Amino acid sequence: MALIHCDFFSDVLGLSCAMDVILPQAAAGQIGMASAASGRRHPTLWLLHGLSDDHTIWQRRTSIERYAAPLSLAVVMPAVGRSFYTDTTFGYRYWTFVSQELPALARSFFPLSAARDDNFVAGLSMGGYGAFRLALRCPQQYAAAASLSGALDMATRPDETDDAFLAELERVFGPLADLPGSDHDLLHLAEVVARSRGPRPALYAWCGTEDFLYGQNLRFRDRARAVGLDLTFEEGPGTHEWGYWDRQIQRVLEWLPLKDRPAGGA
Repeated sequence: MALIHCDFFSDVLGLSCAMDVILPQAAAGQIGMASAASGRRHPTLWLLHGLSDDHTIWQRRTSIERYAAPLSLAVVMPAVGRSFYTDTTFGYRYWTFVSQELPALARSFFPLSAARDDNFVAGLSMGGYGAFRLALRCPQQYAAAASLSGALDMATRPDETDDAFLAELERVFGPLADLPGSDHDLLHLAEVVARSRGPRPALYAWCGTEDFLYGQNLRFRDRARAVGLDLTFEEGPGTHEWGYWDRQIQRVLEWLPLKDRPAGGA
């Protein structure tokens, strides 16, 4: 595998940005790593970070490069700050960046496939929200999406959230009273996709039963099942912690509907 630290300029954001990119490489002599490359433009996992993280976190906290190596799968990990992958009210258009500009730029830099069946998105916590929002708002772009301990119900105000964080959310989303039923509301977007005649991405969600976001995950699970979306929901003992996410990202890679999964791959 090749690991590339990529710094570039975003016209949408008007600032310099960064992403880490893992690219497949067929290397027979790499010790402790089974590597594969398909010889075509690479299927791609867009892997999103959480609220307090950046684009380097998946490399630092998990073995994502080793896990992806036998699958001939590229992994793109962008930095978006604390934006919730949204066009924020204070001006930075991170939704436009991540849904439009980033894929176009990454495909101009690297041999990544643009085919829907080759594109998947996943993330943890805030990144789980971003992954499902991308899949539900842009179902024509992604075949599957996965959330680990995701913030899946931003429209329901949690009683325990402190005033400072609520103020931050309002700077991102606007008035929180307007969230329910908007295109920031994943439960609403699930219904929109279910009613449409367009493609429906496969969805996977995992959350620990001791995680503070567990209730949000159950609410999304129940809504997705009620409207008939293809959701695989799994849970188990766990908190909001990287030891669980390192294990579960391997499960996500096993679950992804890769067209050309190599024999013996994850």
